[in-house]
Amino acid sequence: MQKRLDLSLYLVLDPSLCGGIEGMVNTTRVAVENGVTAVQLRAESPFHRKDWYTAALALKQVLISTSVPLIINDNVDIALAADVDGVHIGQNDLPVSVVRKLIGNNKILGLSVSNEQELSAVPWSAINYLGVGPIFPTTSKKNAAPALGINQFAQLIKNKKCPAVGIGGINATNICDVIQTGIDGVAVVSAICGQEDIKSATQQLVAKIIHAKQKGR
Repeated sequence: MQKRLDLSLYLVLDPSLCGGIEGMVNTTRVAVENGVTAVQLRAESPFHRKDWYTAALALKQVLISTSVPLIINDNVDIALAADVDGVHIGQNDLPVSVVRKLIGNNKILGLSVSNEQELSAVPWSAINYLGVGPIFPTTSKKNAAPALGINQFAQLIKNKKCPAVGIGGINATNICDVIQTGIDGVAVVSAICGQEDIKSATQQLVAKIIHAKQKGR
């Protein structure tokens, strides 16, 4: 059964920032206990196929008794082999229709977009959510598209037809501005991964999300 997708605070794991698989497992456990609502396994630095699989199984075990879904970035085969909750793909990956056919209708499928042209080509009925960005300059993703800036991001998401999460350079300083655009949630990497105090960092982000929503959009 597909877990309910709550994009409020979406943690994108980075094995380099977290300190390998054990670090990602510990980061996930603490972050989820303190308010993270979705988790994605992503690796920008070299990460062996066996490590992808081992990490997916370990993270799945952490999340299996929670309502938080585990999503694998790009690697459909790893997601299927580990039987996790979903897959997130980019513009240069397999077409959405092909990925949906491979994973079936019960898995979550997310797609990255970074401009109007990509947004206009989204096959809405085949995906569950969008990742929109980068909003701000980021160092955690190689070959990232140019940063949109908060105003262009706000314009872009007006035309979305499914839930969406903002991503790219989001931290405790700018997270309120992102939430107040009306986006469903935020995806963060270094704002949690590699932080000295994962619990405190996560709680601070959650508090700012709640404050921004209460303040009004």
